[in-house]
Amino acid sequence: MANFSSEDEARLQSMLRQLLQSVKEKITGAPSLECAEEILLHLEETDENFHNYEFVKYLRQYIYSTLGAMIEEEMEKCTSDQNQGEGSGYDTLVQHVTKVTQESKEYKEMMHSLKNVMMVVVESLISKFEEDQIRNKEVQKKTVKEKCSNYCTDNCSDSDSSFNQSYKFSQGKLQLLLEQLDPGQPKEVRLEAIQTLCSAPPSDILNCENWTTLCEKLTICLSDPDPAFNDRILKFCAQTFTLSPLHMTKEIYTSLARHLELYFLSGENHIPTLLTGVDVTHPNVIHLLKKVRLLNEYQKEVPSFWIRHPEKYMEEIVGSTLSLLSIQHDQSLLVSQKILDPIYFLALLDVKAVWFKKWMHAYYSRTVVLRLLEKKYKSVITSSVQQCIQYFESCENMRSDENLICPKHCGNKQKTFYSGQELQYIYFVHSLCLLGRLLIYTQGRKLFPVKLNNRKDSVSLTDLLVLFTRLIYYSPSCPKMTATAHAEDYSPASLVTEVLRILCDQKECATECLYKSPVIDAFLEPIHNLMKETEAAPNCSETALIHIADVLARIASVEEGLFLLLYGESMNSSKDENPTGAHLIAQFSKKLLDEDISVFSGSEMLPVVKGAFISVCRQMYSTCEGLQVLIPYNLHDSIAKAWKKTSLLSERIPTPVKGSDSVSSVSQESQNIVAWEENLLDDLLNFAATPRGLLLLQKTGSINDCVTFMFNQYAKKLQVSRHKKFGYGVVVTQVASTSAGAAALRNSGFINALITELWAILECGRDDVRVTHPRPTPVDPIDRSCQKSFLGLVNLLSYPAVYELIGNQDIPNKSEYSLREVPTCIIDIIDRLIILNSEAKIRSLFNYEQSHIFGLRLLNVLCCDLDTLLLLESQYQVSAVLLNAQEENVLEIDGGQRDFIIDGLSVERNHVLVRINLIGGPLERILPPRALQKGNDPYPWPMFSSCSLPNSYLSQVTKRVDLKQDNDIGNLLSLFKISDKQAEWVENCRVQFCQTMRTKPSIISGEVLAELLEKFVLDLTENPFDCYFPAVEYKAIDANVKNESLSSVQQLGIKMTVRYGKFLNLLKDGAENDLTLVLKHSERFLKQQQAAIKSSLRCLQGRYPGHDWFVSSLFLIMLGDKEKTLIFLQKFSRLLTSAFLWLPRLHISKYLPTDISESGIHPIYFCGAHYIEMLLKTEVPLVFSAFHMSGFTPSQICQQWITQCFWNYLDWIEICHYIATCIFLGPDYQIYICICILKHLQQDILKHSQSQDLQVFLKEEALHGFRVSDYFEYMENLEQNYRPMLLQDMKNIRVQST
Repeated sequence: MANFSSEDEARLQSMLRQLLQSVKEKITGAPSLECAEEILLHLEETDENFHNYEFVKYLRQYIYSTLGAMIEEEMEKCTSDQNQGEGSGYDTLVQHVTKVTQESKEYKEMMHSLKNVMMVVVESLISKFEEDQIRNKEVQKKTVKEKCSNYCTDNCSDSDSSFNQSYKFSQGKLQLLLEQLDPGQPKEVRLEAIQTLCSAPPSDILNCENWTTLCEKLTICLSDPDPAFNDRILKFCAQTFTLSPLHMTKEIYTSLARHLELYFLSGENHIPTLLTGVDVTHPNVIHLLKKVRLLNEYQKEVPSFWIRHPEKYMEEIVGSTLSLLSIQHDQSLLVSQKILDPIYFLALLDVKAVWFKKWMHAYYSRTVVLRLLEKKYKSVITSSVQQCIQYFESCENMRSDENLICPKHCGNKQKTFYSGQELQYIYFVHSLCLLGRLLIYTQGRKLFPVKLNNRKDSVSLTDLLVLFTRLIYYSPSCPKMTATAHAEDYSPASLVTEVLRILCDQKECATECLYKSPVIDAFLEPIHNLMKETEAAPNCSETALIHIADVLARIASVEEGLFLLLYGESMNSSKDENPTGAHLIAQFSKKLLDEDISVFSGSEMLPVVKGAFISVCRQMYSTCEGLQVLIPYNLHDSIAKAWKKTSLLSERIPTPVKGSDSVSSVSQESQNIVAWEENLLDDLLNFAATPRGLLLLQKTGSINDCVTFMFNQYAKKLQVSRHKKFGYGVVVTQVASTSAGAAALRNSGFINALITELWAILECGRDDVRVTHPRPTPVDPIDRSCQKSFLGLVNLLSYPAVYELIGNQDIPNKSEYSLREVPTCIIDIIDRLIILNSEAKIRSLFNYEQSHIFGLRLLNVLCCDLDTLLLLESQYQVSAVLLNAQEENVLEIDGGQRDFIIDGLSVERNHVLVRINLIGGPLERILPPRALQKGNDPYPWPMFSSCSLPNSYLSQVTKRVDLKQDNDIGNLLSLFKISDKQAEWVENCRVQFCQTMRTKPSIISGEVLAELLEKFVLDLTENPFDCYFPAVEYKAIDANVKNESLSSVQQLGIKMTVRYGKFLNLLKDGAENDLTLVLKHSERFLKQQQAAIKSSLRCLQGRYPGHDWFVSSLFLIMLGDKEKTLIFLQKFSRLLTSAFLWLPRLHISKYLPTDISESGIHPIYFCGAHYIEMLLKTEVPLVFSAFHMSGFTPSQICQQWITQCFWNYLDWIEICHYIATCIFLGPDYQIYICICILKHLQQDILKHSQSQDLQVFLKEEALHGFRVSDYFEYMENLEQNYRPMLLQDMKNIRVQST
């Protein structure tokens, strides 16, 4: 380019002009210089004509001519160096050639030359810019009239080149423009001045000294009657809002707000009144709405960036806005003659007050808004409250008048006229949304109460919420809601409900606003009227009831709201005198289900209303305390009847015939019926969230259908309901705690799906899936990918479920297993992952070690339940299989010695074997860890492959029990001497027992405890008032029962008990035979009191399915004395406490109602565990929440603890104290002790809840550090608070029919 000529320069200028003209719109639309540069840099990506520009073609040709030969040479060189067909790829080649080219000398010379040439061309272009500007101005003067006529619709910049912005806007020129904008100047001059102002760069205008004067001048110009000039002023304001910084736009905004303020305050302007309405096609209204709209658009945009500027700017914007909105014309005029205030026009453009919502969103702006509202502009709030009250009063006065404003659908037709009534309604909607947003925040609520001019009393926060609530059912009826309607709903009820929903979601706000008796009473008013069928009732539409139910359901889903509905502020839960909201809602729901409300007979909306109110009840009965209140209404029966009726209807729906007109109607009808049926099943399913609710669900006979529905929802990954946060975990765990629930889970396919999913993660799926990335090698015993399935199995496999799923069933033990044979049931999991007693099973696993460790970990958790351990041992000889596997893991070393190979599997097996063969509490046995230690000896614990357990696992602390009686014991026994006054003696015994437990609990054990229990129970049963069960005559002798057999589980339990008793030095030789006879007598004694029941459940087919741990414990307490034990049991069986301590006592008992016996659910679950959950929620709420979030239930773990009398969880002395406490102080103390244990474990529970292994921790770990005596004071407080309710319900188990 050394010989660059003038012709070349002119040609390049032309090319560059063409390019710049083509991208002019893109560049001028950029908000900053940096954005314009970005647009040019990415022009090839965004402009499809990029390669057609002459300038681009020129550059491409120039580069090719300069560097083309070098590029081709380099490419040939690279190609020759590569092997044929094994190149590194085209992309790599291009990158290499590009890099070499850019580093070459030729490239640098070309860039230097091209830069010099383009500098010459650009400088030449700049020198012609001034000439272009002068020429364009002359053209502009000739066409100014044409431009004025269409300027309002012109969204582009003027014809000046965008490069004109590079000129400095001088101070003198701005002063000249200010003079030209004077109202005395000719119209053309003023138009040209504002046009020049619009063309000037914002930065130049801002830097001028006359900027403040310009703002004042603009305020005056906005009042100009000329529409064209006015529009140009507004365009300048809009451009300033878009392109200028906040401190500049703030001046423009406040000027515009000040102009509007003066406009409304001036009596000279023709502002519409409520009587005349607003015609939006009227020129004056058009210009006014344009100004308000510009103001509103800026209001909605400015919160996104005003935080980056000083607070004073924001305060000026907020202040000018509130000052404008606080303008109120003469209030003494009639409403119809009232001149419209500014807020009417703002509401017309922003009906739902979006501007206020955005201003209140951030704390930075919210504090300023609330401060100004409180100090200077509270009239804005007062006016909004006044408008809501006026609308409500008009609703009251015109309830039968259908002309009262309710939004009507106008299709696509644009509305041009708004009547006074419509304007009042629009202002009401704006006020409602503004107040609703204000109430969310604490400082906003502090603005109440407000004093209104025309009212004597102030309007408090509660008054306002009552007003909102009553608006739902006092406002005019609107078109029926449909499930398919997606259009925005502006009906009063919908708008109020939307506001109340938002308030419900804010806990603090809901507590202050909604959880008040007057507000709840306002919600219940239409329900009360409908129940009484008063004259007011028919005016409450189905739609209003649905909205009321929606809000009530949200209130009931929160603890504070639920408490208010259940008990009211007066703590009254009676359904007779002044019934609380819960009672009224339950009664109304029951009437709806029974279709006992004549107002709604035949209504299409009735199923929706039913569903809405049952949803409210569901929020209550899915909690223990809520169910207690609602039990008298038998809602489970009503819902079950409705479901059965709907189920029959769904079966009768005719099959649509092709071509028939009724196809669509039949299809819609069937969809509605199916949806209603599923809704009812969901309602029934929610009873399973609590232990007693599960009993009620089972008694309806619909548990199988509900669990199948739950599984279908689970498969779709759907939640239980819109108010549930943690899915189906709790419900599944609750259901799995009973035999019938486990059977329902099996029949539904849930267990099959759970195991199939586990196998797909652990081993392989049913089908081969292409693996793009290999799985990482697991480093944890239970890999994170398997953790969810592992916890699912742990939740599922309570003893009732285990017995139902595997009881009396053999494992397959096949000679060969296919690699693709996927387990489908619990038996298969035991066969394939736990009892690996053949080479075929081992070879069938892809990941043998990982899968077997998974099985051993699962076995370890299962064996923590002693009944499950005995069942597995009796059916599958688990310990023998594990011992054999350990034997096979022995290595022969020199000298004939044998040593165990230490690996992951042998360590896991050793831990399980110790747990299986050793019984004891936290201080009575030592369990080896399941992880290796650092150092020379990574596993110092001895392994074994025979039944004899190494002594190193036996605790040295508790091997001996001191039975000698000291002076304290003698004194204690003397205090327990029977007196003539039996009632006083019993109370005295209890007092002395409590005092001893506080001061010296260790003496209540051994012979002392046995003697105390004998005396106490003997005397207690002498008084018929203290006996709960009738006396049963039993005369069998040892010879009568010797030939009777015990179950294999009982036989293994006897061996375990005797082994534990000898370890504690409580039993002597021959104890095994004595215990066998005790259990046989006990079984025969209880059999006399059993009823004949026909059931498909395994647990109800004959004898009690587990071991009798209470009798075993009592046998140890009595130091192995058979006669004492049997006498005590016969006496003790008459007491209420026996129903909860001695579980076999009520197995298919004739003393229980038949439906409860047939359910297979023990009172310890539906009564005891139910109250444990109820009290836990109140006493230790954090623990209750941790259970809920973990998908586990306190009822399941407490049922396990109580069933086995805390064996393996507490030391023997604490087990004795647990039994003694329940016998001396009452069966409710069993519940209190469980609460104390969970309170004791609070920190551990919270920790393991976060690590997502809570259920494993609770089942595997003993209760370290817990002593019954430490919590006596706390338990006495629990007794004072809860005993009347608990004991009453415990006594009702014999007659309970609900």
